[in-house]
Amino acid sequence: MINDQNKNTRSNISPGDESRADPVISLLKQLIALPSFSKEEENTAAAIEAFLHTFNVPSERYLNNVWAKNKYFDASKPTILLNSHHDTVKPNKGYTLDPFAPIEKDGKLFGLGSNDAGGALVSLLALFLHYYNQQELKYNLVYAATAEEEISGKNGIEALLRAPEFLQSVGAGAKNPFVAWCAIVGEPTLMQLAVAERGLMVLDCMAQGRAGHAARNEGENAIYKALKDIEWFQSYQFPKVSDLLGPVKMSVTVIETENKAHNVVPAQCKFVVDIRVNELYTFEEVLDIIRSNVQCDAKPRSTRLRSSGIPLEHPLVQAGIKLGRTYYGSPTTSDKALMPFVALKMGPGDSARSHTADEFIYIDEIKEGIDLYIKLLNQVL
Repeated sequence: MINDQNKNTRSNISPGDESRADPVISLLKQLIALPSFSKEEENTAAAIEAFLHTFNVPSERYLNNVWAKNKYFDASKPTILLNSHHDTVKPNKGYTLDPFAPIEKDGKLFGLGSNDAGGALVSLLALFLHYYNQQELKYNLVYAATAEEEISGKNGIEALLRAPEFLQSVGAGAKNPFVAWCAIVGEPTLMQLAVAERGLMVLDCMAQGRAGHAARNEGENAIYKALKDIEWFQSYQFPKVSDLLGPVKMSVTVIETENKAHNVVPAQCKFVVDIRVNELYTFEEVLDIIRSNVQCDAKPRSTRLRSSGIPLEHPLVQAGIKLGRTYYGSPTTSDKALMPFVALKMGPGDSARSHTADEFIYIDEIKEGIDLYIKLLNQVL
């Protein structure tokens, strides 16, 4: 098992057919040149639609999410969703290059979003095109380039999977529309198999005291109350430790009071806790444990980004293992968390480069990624 935050080597599989890679690498350069911050992905969505049109592939769009189905899609068959995102974060202030200039140098393609997750986005597109016209596949293929992943927004993959237009398009049933679905989520994993992923829950906490004058030792200091709870968050260890993801991790990241006067005892103290949950706990279980041990009022901002996993026995995972890929638990969160079916996170690039200044991906990583994706699905389809 590996950790996708610390692994900095490149994969060692041989580059694939350049005729498959060249068109999508050209598309990636076009996408880099189009700013596509979360909630502002209109232009990249249009570029992806236009690219599919040049290959005579009908596509559909919901908000800034673009999807397409294989030519011989059959709603009676199970489906593999090929998904990645085309939104980006804003450029790191340390950039020395133009983040919107797709610069190719020394085998690298520089540009904002090249590694996270442009390389995976276009590699999955090449994979989809490779199988698009093939008949008698065991699975349908649906390609989806989605929005707002970087902010875990509600108008990205989550909205698409609920959209009546999408559900009607893929012939999904009303009761359990995705009972026979699974996914490959394209994120930079060095083409290793991220089979589990931590959930993210952010707590807004409020310690209540009573205001008073600091000189007269009046009131009840909310900061002191908060500190007792913060000490608990720092020291408590959840007993269930995951083989893939390790322990639940809690970090207090913000603390503040509305009071800014030096001589007033604060009546309230707010702090924020970042909690990374392994697959052995539900958010509800974690909240129950927290609330039974602290005095502050602890409210989750959201319970959407739950921990997720795909069984090692799943055909996608087994296919990857047969290709010599390593499986691991990922500490980072992706749209995998928002899917109501199992998903394998896997893609070219290195997550250590994500959100960094002068972001890049190796051209060969994209070529190798396409080749490995095809070898993976050859075993499944």
